[in-house]
Amino acid sequence: MKIGLDIMGGDFAPQATVIGAIAANKSFRVGQKLVLIGDKNIALEIINEQGANPDDFEFVHTTEVISMGEHPTKAITQKQDSSIAVGFKLLKSGEIAAFSSAGNSGAMLVGAMFSVKAIPGVLRPAITCVIPKLKDGIGILIDVGANADCKPEFLVQFGILGSLFAQYVYDVKNPRVALMNIGEEEEKGNMLSLAAFPLLKENKHINFVGNVEGRDLFSESSDVIVCDGFTGNIILKLAESFYAVSLKRKIKDEFFDKFNYEKAGGSPILGVNAPVVVGHGISTPEAIKNMVFLSKQMVESNLVEKVKQAFQ
Repeated sequence: MKIGLDIMGGDFAPQATVIGAIAANKSFRVGQKLVLIGDKNIALEIINEQGANPDDFEFVHTTEVISMGEHPTKAITQKQDSSIAVGFKLLKSGEIAAFSSAGNSGAMLVGAMFSVKAIPGVLRPAITCVIPKLKDGIGILIDVGANADCKPEFLVQFGILGSLFAQYVYDVKNPRVALMNIGEEEEKGNMLSLAAFPLLKENKHINFVGNVEGRDLFSESSDVIVCDGFTGNIILKLAESFYAVSLKRKIKDEFFDKFNYEKAGGSPILGVNAPVVVGHGISTPEAIKNMVFLSKQMVESNLVEKVKQAFQ
């Protein structure tokens, strides 16, 4: 198994990405290899500085970088030797089993759609994130930014994708799927949620439990919460702010510590033909390490094949 990592993506790359790769590699077993995609010379310098062994890694040298502010489609098309573009070429050819980057998230989404493409039957791939529960365990929120505007049938598919992710990567049995709404009653909501509710209710492939409100986000009432990407991204950014505020106010709380983005590592793009994980732009070495671990988990769980079977 070979896991590809873009070492040029992120605000603190390549220092943070390479150090994170070194930390992740310590847990790799025989037959597992981390492929570092980016400037090989800089990577070797950092590896030597850290006292690590360059032979533990494979290197694919690239000469271009897609910056955070670049237009995703133009950048992917015009910068063919960028670390993100080359990473997707390797993923498409099967030379790596998964690809992750803390770089331009739009370029990662476009790259995934242009290279490995959506799984047949999946109308719109979605980005997911992990939400901590108040008592114990985790919940899945999907979509958190890939699709700002959605049709009702998209939300049904998000429920299926989120269920499979929760089941096979996080070992959640028979995940309960809920629809984010402004009220618990079936008659509540905007046009999208009103149209999506009966479709979710009728679908036999998910364990639909009805509507949830924003106050239920961290409760035990559901395991997977579906929403459009516009709503999901606002929820995600608000949740991230809890951790930042707790640090600023010097509040030490076990629950708020779970909001530390470093622990999750990254957000998978579900519904494409290979594992792809997008990391936070401000990823530290710890976040990079966990992003690599999540990529590895997705490969080992055979999640993509499970999704393909579900959408046949």
